[in-house]
Amino acid sequence: MISPFNYTCFKSAFGWVSVAGSDRGIARVTFGAATEGTAIDWLFDGTETSRNAARSALDSELSSAADLLRRYFNGEPVDFALDVNLEVGTAFQKNTWQVAARIPYGEIRSYGWIAEEIGKPKAARAVGRAMGANLLPIIVPCHRVLRSNGGLGGYSGGLQWKERLLALERTQND
Repeated sequence: MISPFNYTCFKSAFGWVSVAGSDRGIARVTFGAATEGTAIDWLFDGTETSRNAARSALDSELSSAADLLRRYFNGEPVDFALDVNLEVGTAFQKNTWQVAARIPYGEIRSYGWIAEEIGKPKAARAVGRAMGANLLPIIVPCHRVLRSNGGLGGYSGGLQWKERLLALERTQND
């Protein structure tokens, strides 16, 4: 993650949520932690980066991101029209994440669909790996990407979270 940046944490029905951003946009989101301390540890991957972080008055973009995430985890359909920082990642990953970010709330797509969209029709597995490296879950909705046969595929936080997020969105779309 690029420093310096600010972060905030809050409790939700999906555990503790943490979000960090810099003047270049929102850079990282984690959720599902049992404690605030764990959420902060996850946010920084246990690295020394946390020494450069500041939990201070929220800038408008970080405040907006936290508000939208609160609303999302409360079951409200949300459009994450935020500035995001996609500096970390390969060109392939960035292209993949940009396409995934366009998947509407409550809808799903396949890894193959994303591969087609980025002009790499045989790269469905690579798309799956890129989704696994996504630092902005929910904002870049990798949980909405499934196998072409409808199977869940993977999810960096565990399939139970992917199932729960999809169920949350299905409930609101019914």
